[in-house]
Amino acid sequence: MSEEKGGTKRNIMGKVLPKAKPPKEDPTANMSFLDHLEELRWRILKGLVGVVAGIMIAFYFRDFIITQLILGPARADFFMYNIMPVDAVDLSLISRRLPGQFFTYWGTLILTGGIIGSPLFIYQLWAFVEPALETGEKIKTFLNAMFITFFFLLGIVFGYFILVPFAVQFFTQFVIDNVISNEFDINEYFTSVAMWTLACGVIFQIPVVSYYLSKVGLLTPEVMKAYRRHAIVAILIVAAFLTPPDPVSQLMIAIPLLFLYQFAIFLSKIANKQRQRALEKAFGETE
Repeated sequence: MSEEKGGTKRNIMGKVLPKAKPPKEDPTANMSFLDHLEELRWRILKGLVGVVAGIMIAFYFRDFIITQLILGPARADFFMYNIMPVDAVDLSLISRRLPGQFFTYWGTLILTGGIIGSPLFIYQLWAFVEPALETGEKIKTFLNAMFITFFFLLGIVFGYFILVPFAVQFFTQFVIDNVISNEFDINEYFTSVAMWTLACGVIFQIPVVSYYLSKVGLLTPEVMKAYRRHAIVAILIVAAFLTPPDPVSQLMIAIPLLFLYQFAIFLSKIANKQRQRALEKAFGETE
């Protein structure tokens, strides 16, 4: 039995064996808890650069954003009302507090800037999370971030152009008695529009969550199919609550959400197949 130190080959019992390759180094393996916190801090700061840039862009287009974007659904001539089956009326807005319009003004610009800068912020957060994933086939950080950002922005678009107009007109025209007139505070209006819009951005992460939970084996398409009826009932309840009491309006809200849930099942199938192939490959190499 012979062995060459520092060489590329070893002769053991008459067999020439190749030199073993060193394992790939994980840059986060030797990081302490404080090091992880430091990296997270810098990732957040880098992400906030995108948010600040978004706020600057929003400030430049402030007149359009305030008059057309945030106050658009409050006017009966909002272009979406020509598409939707809604008899729109003008919304009566008032400012009951001294700094009411000031907070609404800057709140709108900050929120819009945050949405504009969200791709960079999401990318930085995912770049921090991704090294912790121990999957057989990792998608690149950039594609992961774009995958998450796409569904977030898709939810924002759905919330603003579909949910917000329906909800605004529903609550504007909902009257208990004729002696009561609906006059809404500008801060309440802004808060409601922001909440509905951002909520849709979060809800539209269902396909993203289903994909990654399936990727690590915590969710299967069979489970989602088993709870499909429960999901349909929940979607119809939400649609009935947020839209006027007619079936056309309710279906315009419910159908996209049903397609979203079905698409989440489809992504769960893909993730489970990828995980299964990764496991087979890993056990095959072990054997």
